[in-house]
Amino acid sequence: MSVWRKNNSDQSIKKSWSLDEAKEKLSTFCAYQERCIWETRRKLYEKGIKDSNSDELIDYLIQEKFIDEERYARSFTRGKFRLKKWGRGRISRELKMRQISEGDIRKGLSEIDPHEYYDTLLSQVDKHWERIKESDPYKKKYKLIHYLISKGFEQDLIKEAIEEAGFED
Repeated sequence: MSVWRKNNSDQSIKKSWSLDEAKEKLSTFCAYQERCIWETRRKLYEKGIKDSNSDELIDYLIQEKFIDEERYARSFTRGKFRLKKWGRGRISRELKMRQISEGDIRKGLSEIDPHEYYDTLLSQVDKHWERIKESDPYKKKYKLIHYLISKGFEQDLIKEAIEEAGFED
C-alpha cells in the first residue's frame, strides 16, 4: 500500500448524499456559480445519486431557477472570452460538450461584441508573435495561426488580423 493511500484512505471514499441533503447542497452548488444540467448531473453521479432521483433534483433546481441553461451559456461565454481570450469556435465546442442547445449557444455567443472580439484577436496576434521563438518567418506564422485556431478564432479573421498587424509576408 502506498504512503498516500495509507494516510488518506478515509478521503478516497466519497460520502453519498441523502435526497434532502442533496437538495440543500446542490442549491448552494448552483448559487455559488452558474451551472448547467450536465455539470449538475456529474456532481450527482459523484455522490451516488442516479436515475429518477437525479431527474427529480434537476427538475427542482430548474423550477427554483438555480439552473438556467441560457443564463449559463451567456455567463460562460462572457467569462471564457474576457478572461481566457477564447474565440467563438472554442466556446461553442465547450458548450456543446456540456450539452447546451444550439439556440442557447447562439444566445451565449451574442454576448460577444464584434469590435471587442476583433480587438482581442489583434492583441493575441501581437502578444503571441513576440513569444514565438522561431527564426523562419513561415514557421513562425504557422505556429501563430495554429495557436489562434486552437483558441477558437476563425481562420478568415486570423488571416485578416495577421495582415493588419503587419506580419504577412
